[in-house]
Amino acid sequence: MKPLRSVPVPRVDFASRDYWAGTIKMGLSKFFILRVLHEGPMHGYDVARAVDRVTGGCCSPTEGTIYPVLREFEAGGFLTVTEEVVQGRQRRVYELTDAGRSAFRVALDAWMDATAALQDTGRAFAAADRAGACKTKC
Repeated sequence: MKPLRSVPVPRVDFASRDYWAGTIKMGLSKFFILRVLHEGPMHGYDVARAVDRVTGGCCSPTEGTIYPVLREFEAGGFLTVTEEVVQGRQRRVYELTDAGRSAFRVALDAWMDATAALQDTGRAFAAADRAGACKTKC
């Protein structure tokens, strides 16, 4: 029997802020797409700009990421798409369905739970740091 050839696994730098920022952005993209569409119908470019605006640039989906998500939401029945012509150009306008609005509410609850857990962790970590600093200085 031949030994299995090992495939090198790319090394992830878990100490890199860019790694964590990218991971967070991937997770938040779908949420913020639902969030901005909750405000009303818009075409893809406007969705991307609105996500950038409401997140202060923290989450800025590209065309390569936004359109697959929009197609996924459409296939799941979470949004509808209509075609319109603006200045001679055909555009697809996305609008949340009732299921999409419900999904946004569920997502908001889940993210708020995660946010509370992160805040608790931050407070506990800060308290532990203060206690450690006091031991060395006090």
